[in-house]
Amino acid sequence: MDQRIINLYDEYTHKPLTRQDFLKRLAVLAGSTAAAMTILPMLEVNYANAAVTPQDDLFTERITYPGINGDMQAYVARPKEEKPYAAVVVIHENRGLNAHIEDVARRAAKAGYLAIAPNALSSLGGTPENADEARAKFQQLKAEDNLQNFIKVFDYLPSRKDCNGKFGCVGFCWGGAMSNSLAVNVPSLKAAVPFYGRQPATEDVSKIKAAIQLHYGAMDEGVNKGIPAYEEALKNNKVNYELYIYEGAQHAFHNDTAPTRYNEAAAKLAWQRTIEFFGKHLK
Repeated sequence: MDQRIINLYDEYTHKPLTRQDFLKRLAVLAGSTAAAMTILPMLEVNYANAAVTPQDDLFTERITYPGINGDMQAYVARPKEEKPYAAVVVIHENRGLNAHIEDVARRAAKAGYLAIAPNALSSLGGTPENADEARAKFQQLKAEDNLQNFIKVFDYLPSRKDCNGKFGCVGFCWGGAMSNSLAVNVPSLKAAVPFYGRQPATEDVSKIKAAIQLHYGAMDEGVNKGIPAYEEALKNNKVNYELYIYEGAQHAFHNDTAPTRYNEAAAKLAWQRTIEFFGKHLK
């Protein structure tokens, strides 16, 4: 698919670009409105296509924990055996907690972790089914409130008998940026894995105590602009980090509900590296 079309869709999903304007510009790139409507299903995420990790040997539940502006909702998954596990916080994209991210949490649970996936939209009634409505709700959130609500999950986790006090996080897109922010702001975090997330301010990198594993798609021009400065700051501050850039991969290459951008080979390799990284730093 024309890279300009993929870039346009990324602009639509990340910036306040109305659906009407997006469709008009898509029609221009596609050559006609009819062609745009044919392309659209190949661009938009479809959670009906989300992978379903079997729950046979997992314990799952939905919980709430105190946030700064009301309770935070979260999905939890872990192995069925009731014993303490290292906790992995799974952080969604800018559409809220959905079937895809819940499946990612189950994948982490299958690897032997207590996975918890908070919903940033909890204070606004949760995640709506319509992705455009979810995106609009994100415009209403305050960045500092978001950060504090995710920091507070680390206050909640020690209250669980199935948590052993070791913490990691993994996040995607919006959640990737949040993973970087948590690495800066949560000294007890041992491992953070941001997927194609915006980088923190270079002056904040000195606060990072966690080991960092970074995953980027080579075609993700916008996010990738921040890589050189971030890597230099990580090196200068002697932060333990790994950096992977996947050739031919787009932004959101790990999301199997995004047909045009999903890259199976890159996604599987990145997840394998993620689990190995957690095994090294959390177990």
